[in-house]
Amino acid sequence: MDTMQTKSIDRAKLDTLVGRVVSDLSAGYGGVMVSLGHRLGLYKAMADRGPLTSREIATRARCAERYVREWLNSQVAGAYVTYHAVSGTYELTPEQAFVLANEDSPVFIPNAWATPASMWADEEKAVEAFRTGAGIPWGDHDGRLFCGVASFYRNAYRASLVSEWLPALDGVVEKLNAGALAADVGCGHGHSTVLMAEAFPKSKLHGFDTHQKSIDEARKVASEAGVSGRATFSTARAENYPGTGYDLICFFDCLHDMGNPVAAATHAAKALAKDGTVMLVEPFANDRVEDNISPVGRLYYAASTTICCAHAISDGGHTVLGAQAGEARLKEIFRKAGFTRFRKAMQTPFNLILEARL
Repeated sequence: MDTMQTKSIDRAKLDTLVGRVVSDLSAGYGGVMVSLGHRLGLYKAMADRGPLTSREIATRARCAERYVREWLNSQVAGAYVTYHAVSGTYELTPEQAFVLANEDSPVFIPNAWATPASMWADEEKAVEAFRTGAGIPWGDHDGRLFCGVASFYRNAYRASLVSEWLPALDGVVEKLNAGALAADVGCGHGHSTVLMAEAFPKSKLHGFDTHQKSIDEARKVASEAGVSGRATFSTARAENYPGTGYDLICFFDCLHDMGNPVAAATHAAKALAKDGTVMLVEPFANDRVEDNISPVGRLYYAASTTICCAHAISDGGHTVLGAQAGEARLKEIFRKAGFTRFRKAMQTPFNLILEARL
């Protein structure tokens, strides 16, 4: 290292940064271990079982003990599994199981690791996009992206959509209970659509997405939930999906991915009933970069770089919002589309829940 450069380095700051980098690198390795633990059923083999030996866990999961033992030690080092040194046993506490073994938990995380795995798989596409300015359509990504995103959001929607988010909107729950017409734009695998269909049996819901494979999966999700008659799905763009008189139009974590969000909001204004409501759920963000310095902000900016912005650019790139658009920029989109009322209904550490009306 150059002597002058060495003299200008603050050793304490350097050590702090290196420590953070190593911690991040450790987390990346750990993500692979979490995915393996989920796919092999190792966490489920430990849940609610108390302290177990590595051999007992391997037997329950039908895996080779030597691999399982090394995997367990990686989990102990990351504080994802508890180790009892006296007995040489491993335990998944209730809190650890809630995050790692309970697939219905709102904080179940293993499937979410499919998203960064897809980002690595698509690295060459990202490099080319950076150099050329070209976009990357949603459907051109590694297949793990779609499952990872759907799984990451599904349980959060399940925990909060019907019980908290919809009641935060003015008069929407009453309409849905009475029998409303609703559209779920950018519905993906349809988990949000199906949740509303299950909760409001008198209402009709239509999910729209440009990705045919996601629509196919959404139909399966609806069929398995027994709501196919009330929740239908078809491919359509946000600027031209069919139907008018919608009492509720939802955009769940998707408006920022669109190449022309103003056009999407404008079409919503035309398709909406006179006293209808747009529910806009977006990744949580403050309006300024300096106020988004956090693990969540970092996660969203990173995903936005290779996924959200890349798709918006491929989709025309009229307005590339990115996943950290913030309330003020989103409000301006709807003002341009003719909406006169826009408010933040509530927020969570991961989402903004916004309401727009004509």
